[in-house]
Amino acid sequence: MNGPARSRPGDERGAATVLVLAVSGLLMFVGLGLSGVAAIVVTQRSAQGAADLAALAGASAAVAGADACAAAGRIAAANGAALAACRLTGRVVTVAVRVDGPRLVDRRYDVTAEARAGPAVSG
Repeated sequence: MNGPARSRPGDERGAATVLVLAVSGLLMFVGLGLSGVAAIVVTQRSAQGAADLAALAGASAAVAGADACAAAGRIAAANGAALAACRLTGRVVTVAVRVDGPRLVDRRYDVTAEARAGPAVSG
């Protein structure tokens, strides 16, 4: 007679299911962490690009005799950043921008970047 299967002491039926669930949960947790780090890195690259462009615009305006910090602020805003600081030394412009970063685990990670630009010095 074939009756229902009886488990024997030490039987490991179902152990693979538990292992697969545990590994899947761990992989999901690691994936979420990595996606958060990737979002911060992408935001930092965006902030650095906005800072570079703002500094170039400011230096160009300074060489032309216009308001360097106003030009830098316009370009920073056009690139999704806020001008946090602007300093004009001669015709060299140094800017700092801030970009709203991603919100991860109940905290926002804002990113700042700095750049400097001015006319080339021949030597």
